[in-house]
Amino acid sequence: MKLDSKIPAGPIAQKWDKHKFDLKLVNPANKRKFDVIVIGTGLAGASAAASMAEMGYNVKAFCFQDSPRRAHSIAAQGGINAAKNYQNDGDSVYRLFYDTIKGGDFRAREANVYRLAQVSVNIIDQCVAQGVPFAREYGGLLSNRSFGGSQVSRTFYARGQTGQQLLIGAYQALSRQIGLGKVKMYPRTEMLEIVLVDGHAKGVVIRDLVTGEITTHAGDAVVLATGGYGNVFYLSTNAKGCNVTATWRAYKKGACFANPCYTQIHPTCIPVSGDHQSKLTLMSESLRNDGRVWVPKRKEDCGKAPDSIPEEARDYILERKYPSYGNLAPRDISSRAAKEACDEGRGVGPGGLGVYLDFADAIKRLGENTVRERYANLFDMYEKITGENAYKIPMRIYPAVHYTMGGTWVDYNLMSSIPGCFVLGEANFSDHGANRLGASALMQGLADGYFVLPYTIGDYFATTKRPKPTTSQPEFKQAMADVEARTKKLLSIKGKRTVNSFHKELGKIMWEKCGMARTDKSLKEALQLIPALREEFWKNVNVAGSGNELNQNLEHAGRVADFLEFGELLCLDALERKESCGGHFRSEYQTEDGEARRDDDNFAYVAAWEYAGEGKAPILNKEPLVYEEVHMSTRSYK
Repeated sequence: MKLDSKIPAGPIAQKWDKHKFDLKLVNPANKRKFDVIVIGTGLAGASAAASMAEMGYNVKAFCFQDSPRRAHSIAAQGGINAAKNYQNDGDSVYRLFYDTIKGGDFRAREANVYRLAQVSVNIIDQCVAQGVPFAREYGGLLSNRSFGGSQVSRTFYARGQTGQQLLIGAYQALSRQIGLGKVKMYPRTEMLEIVLVDGHAKGVVIRDLVTGEITTHAGDAVVLATGGYGNVFYLSTNAKGCNVTATWRAYKKGACFANPCYTQIHPTCIPVSGDHQSKLTLMSESLRNDGRVWVPKRKEDCGKAPDSIPEEARDYILERKYPSYGNLAPRDISSRAAKEACDEGRGVGPGGLGVYLDFADAIKRLGENTVRERYANLFDMYEKITGENAYKIPMRIYPAVHYTMGGTWVDYNLMSSIPGCFVLGEANFSDHGANRLGASALMQGLADGYFVLPYTIGDYFATTKRPKPTTSQPEFKQAMADVEARTKKLLSIKGKRTVNSFHKELGKIMWEKCGMARTDKSLKEALQLIPALREEFWKNVNVAGSGNELNQNLEHAGRVADFLEFGELLCLDALERKESCGGHFRSEYQTEDGEARRDDDNFAYVAAWEYAGEGKAPILNKEPLVYEEVHMSTRSYK
């Protein structure tokens, strides 16, 4: 497959503005002639649907929650980045661009990242106009705090519930368009197939999760904004419903899947407490502004109460290893530092799988009321889960699967290798490289939905003259038959193992063989174990109930079936990338002091995997990463 990234020519600071001018337009009277299907209504999907409807397009929006307000974007806590330089501390669009490129370990597409930094300043204005209650200074100006991988304060926040407040803003805009009749909303539905007509995305197959009814919907373009695939690891900070199905369906119809091995381990999560858990809880990275990460210097002290361990017997690991950034070192680096301390036997809490996040110094310096004002809901959540008061004793944290930088390959216009199929937010691969900086996920989702897609989708409509699709076309009937056959097959197996047991076993394989550290040996073992598990799944899974009713077991089965295929691609991608970069840490490729060692001569490319057919090895396509503005260098936060 020939990958055309469609990156505009010219100086990087002018690319997006020039490209917007060069894009073909759809005149306002003609916009109402086009129907757009949007799958997913988190920040990326809701902002895109609202924006396109405001412009005049007819939008059908689908989500599997009972309301767009329950999208997983609601779980984002710490903030959203923007290069406003309100603190007058040296920030700029260029600095945000550079920090993001560096934070991604020089594995992101340069032009996309600069555009993201450019439009970040507009996002804040948009959200303030919608009434998002960002924190403010005493005089009324918007407040900022620092986040990992940055030495300036550029993160706008609403206590520890920034994602929720931003989502409410996007939901208000979406609701207005629903009320005006420009958006038709379909809650409690799931996309099970994408429909191609003459090679272009022209519709979807949808299952009503309440009634079980399967229907087809036609549109002039399909937009996927369905989040990431972190639940392939079973235990993650993602909501239980998060899945890979929509983007995996697109992959099997011809959309390349890029860099699936780039998965992020977040350093600030509540440690696993037992086998009973089905998900993990994130504690916002913003806590590392005031919390200090430490472990005892001596293994013998690990069982002691933290306040009984004197200062000289504590190892503030991030401050020691990365003095320039300290506790705000990027996520991949901070996670590995915590894992190394625990591997040395200096971890705290049950099983020794934890490090302390201590607020004693901040409370002494600022007062408990100030700390409470900044993080109250996070401390409350921590106490409800652990029974411990973090104002009195340090939090215990440990790394956990959080975000996925890989995703569907898209060009500069956010269109996949299937014409007419656009992919936004975490579901695409475009902006973060091998590691995402904190507070950049919300930025990317809203940038894609509010400020990029509304321009680029019009160019597709204006330059691609296609007949109006209808659900009576044979392609829709075939897609419907394929979905019904797959559903029937899942229900007919009548095996002896639960869906959840397969998901849990897959997650264990993924975490142990392809988690925070990967090796040639572990990845090859995973590539033996996963196909065997998948084969057993299709022979021995038990999916109770029928397809003509509310059946969450059936929903889960379909998603796990896709994870069992996708997990193999993730491990294959990790095996092929014989280097360490960002969140992809191959133990064979590290510096003498344990940092990631890239191989820019051989791996400075986007790995875009193409589906070759059932039972055939996927095809690796490479998009070279060419840096015109910055020079690839060894990433250092010391």
